[in-house]
Amino acid sequence: MPVKKKLMQLTGVNKQSPYVKNHFYLTNMKSSIYMSVIVIVLEIWMIERMIRTIFEKDLGSKLESLIESYFSNYFMLLSAGTLMLLFALRALFNFRKTRWLAIAVILLSLSVVVFEIRMITQFGGSSKSTADLINYLILFSASVVMICFSVVLMLDRKEKKWHSLCVMYVFSFCCINFGIIMSVHSFAKGDQILTFLTMELFVICLLIWRPWIGFLVLTVSYGVFYYRISGIIDISTVERIDGIIDLNTARIGLGDGVKINGFTMWLSTLLFCIANYSRTMSQGLKDENLEQVNTYLSKISIFDELTGIHNMVHFRTESEKMLSYVTTDKENSVFLFMDIENFKSYNEKYGFTEGNELLKKTAKIIDETFTGSLVSRFSDDHFVVYTKLDGCKEKISEISVKIHNMQREVHLELKCGAYKPAENDTDASLACDRARFACNTIKKHYHNHFRFYDKKLEEKFRLKQYIVNNIDTAISNDYIKVFYQPIVSTKDGSICGLEALARWNDPKYGLLPPGMFIDTLEEYRQIHKLDQTIIEIVCRDYRQAADEGKPFVPASINFSRLDFELFNVVEFLGSMTEKYRVPKNFIDVEITESALTDQQDFLQKSVDNLRSAGYKVWLDDFGSGYSSLNVLKDYQFDVLKIDMKFLSGFGSNDKAAPILKNIVELTRQLDLVSLTEGVETEQQFEFLRSIGCNRAQGYLFSKPCPKEELYEKVTEGKLKISEEYENK
Repeated sequence: MPVKKKLMQLTGVNKQSPYVKNHFYLTNMKSSIYMSVIVIVLEIWMIERMIRTIFEKDLGSKLESLIESYFSNYFMLLSAGTLMLLFALRALFNFRKTRWLAIAVILLSLSVVVFEIRMITQFGGSSKSTADLINYLILFSASVVMICFSVVLMLDRKEKKWHSLCVMYVFSFCCINFGIIMSVHSFAKGDQILTFLTMELFVICLLIWRPWIGFLVLTVSYGVFYYRISGIIDISTVERIDGIIDLNTARIGLGDGVKINGFTMWLSTLLFCIANYSRTMSQGLKDENLEQVNTYLSKISIFDELTGIHNMVHFRTESEKMLSYVTTDKENSVFLFMDIENFKSYNEKYGFTEGNELLKKTAKIIDETFTGSLVSRFSDDHFVVYTKLDGCKEKISEISVKIHNMQREVHLELKCGAYKPAENDTDASLACDRARFACNTIKKHYHNHFRFYDKKLEEKFRLKQYIVNNIDTAISNDYIKVFYQPIVSTKDGSICGLEALARWNDPKYGLLPPGMFIDTLEEYRQIHKLDQTIIEIVCRDYRQAADEGKPFVPASINFSRLDFELFNVVEFLGSMTEKYRVPKNFIDVEITESALTDQQDFLQKSVDNLRSAGYKVWLDDFGSGYSSLNVLKDYQFDVLKIDMKFLSGFGSNDKAAPILKNIVELTRQLDLVSLTEGVETEQQFEFLRSIGCNRAQGYLFSKPCPKEELYEKVTEGKLKISEEYENK
C-alpha cells in the first residue's frame, strides 16, 4: 500500500464507504448509551450532594454565585446526558416510548438558560473575568441547542443520523467543558484535575473519532484548560469562606511537572484514539466484506449471476406457491420453455464473451416482454416463464423476431415449448420438463417455433420418465440385453468383429430400440449406467464363449461423451477385462465424431489413455459432422467408421462413389482400418471391396441379434467366423 494512502488511513482523512460510516455511527451510539448513563448517575449524585450542602450550611451571599455556577454545569451535563441517551436508544432500537423524557431535558435546559441570562445581565457590575462570560455564553448556547433537539424528539419526526450525531457532538462538548470548569476549581484548591481527565477519556476513548478530529479536540481542550489554570491563585494566600475559595486573589504560573504530566496524558489519549479508530475501522471493513459476501450469496440464491433475472430455485419456489393458490386461474396459465437454437455454434464462432452478451440481451428481452410474469434462466441458453396463456404465442413470436435480428453469420432461432398445468398440478419441475419436452420436438424444424405439450407428447414423455426412473431396475433385473451385429472383412466376407448394441427388453413396453432410451439417458446423465452394463455383458459373453470352446471375435462398444465425465473409462474397462479374463485386443471403443467437438483437450487425453492401455479406438459416424478432418488431425484412431449416409445415395448420387473412394484412400494414407456401415446390397459390398475398404457392416450380412441367434447362423453356414479367430 502506498505511504500516502497509509497516512490517510492512519489520520482518518480517507473516504469511508457508506457501510463503514454506518458502522462507526452505530458503534458511537452504543458507546453513547454507556457514557450518558454514567454521566446521568454522576450528575444526579453531585446535584443531590449540592442540595444537601445548601440545606446543611448557611454559606451566605458568597455561596450564591458558586451555586449558580455549579448548578448550571450540573444541570447542563445532566440534560445533555439524558438527551444523548434518548437519541442513542432511538437510533439503535427505534425506541420512542420514552421520548416524553425530553420534557425533563427541556426543563433542565431552561433552568440553565435562566441562570445564564441572569449571570450575563449582571456581568457588567461584577468582578467576573472574561473567561466566566465566555462560560456563561457557552452554557446558554448549548442549552438552547438542546431545547431545539428536545423539541425535535418530542415531535417524533423520522430519525435522521445527523440529529443523533449533532447531539453526540453537543454532549461531548458539554462533557469537556464541564471537565475544564470543575478541574479549574479543583486545581485552584490544590486538588487533582481528575474531572477534566475523566471527561477527556470519556469523550476520546469511549467514542470513536477520526484521528485528526481527536487530535483537534484534545489539543484545543488541553490548550483551553492550561490557559485557564495558567493564572490560578496561590493556595497559600487564598481567602477561604467556610471551605469555599475566593478566586480573586494572588496568581501563580504553571509548573514544569504539570506541563509534563499534561503532555503525557494528551499523547496517551491521542494514541488510544488512533488505536481505537484503527480497530473499529478494521472491524468495519471486515463486517463490510462479510456483508458483501452474504449479499452476494443471497442474490445468487434467487438471481442468475450472468443474466440478472431469477434463477430456477426462485422460479420453482414461487411457481409452486402460485400453483397451490386456490385463486390461481390454471385454465389461463402456462409454462413456457425457450431454447435458442444454434447458440452453441454462435458461442464457438464468436467466443464466450459474445455468447454471454447474447444471453444477457435475450434475458432482458424475455423479461421485458413478459412483464409481471415469473421469468427465469433454466440453464445455458434455456429460459422458462410462468405466465398467462392469453397472448403468449404472440409474445413468443415477438421475442423470436428480436432474437433473429441479433444473429450474425450464425442463424439463430427461438424454439418454445408450452405446457398448460392441469387442475391438480403442483410440481413446477415436472411442468418445466414437459414444456422442455415439447420444445425439443421442434428442434431443427425451421418452419415451427412453438409447440404445445399434447396427448401425443404425453405418451412419449411418460416413456421418457419411465426410462429415467427404471434404468436401475432394468439393470438389476437383466432387462438390458446386448445384440451383436457382425462386421465382415471385404476380402472373404468372414466375421472379423462385432458391434455390441444395447436393447431394453421391458416387461411393460416390450423390446425397446436404442433410439427410445439412449438420448433420454444422456439428457439425464444416466447413460454411464447403461454403458457400464454393456461392457460387463460383453466381457461375460466372451468368458462364457471361451469356457465353452466357442469362437469369439473382438467386440466394439459405443461410448457416450458423458461416459468420460461420469466415470473412469480406462479403469472400469480394466476391472472388467481382469474380472472376466478378456484380452484387451478383444474390446474396441467406439466414439462418435460429434462427441469430440466438446472438451477437446479432455477427450484427446482420454483417447490417448485408452490406446496406451491396449484398447483400439474407433471413430464412429465419420462424415456426419462438419469437423471431420480436424478430428483426424487432432486425434489418434485405429479404425475409421464411415457413416452409412454415404451409401444411402450410392445408386442415385454420382458424387457418393468418388467421395467414398477418396475417404478410403485417406484412411490408407493415415494407416487406419476403414469400415463402412449401412451395407444393404451386393453391389455396395462389391464397390467397397473394389476401392480397398477393409471392413463392412450392414443388413446385407445380418441385423443385430442375440449371441445365440448369431451362433445359429454360424452353425447353419449363413455366417462365417474369420479364420483368425476360429480356433481361438
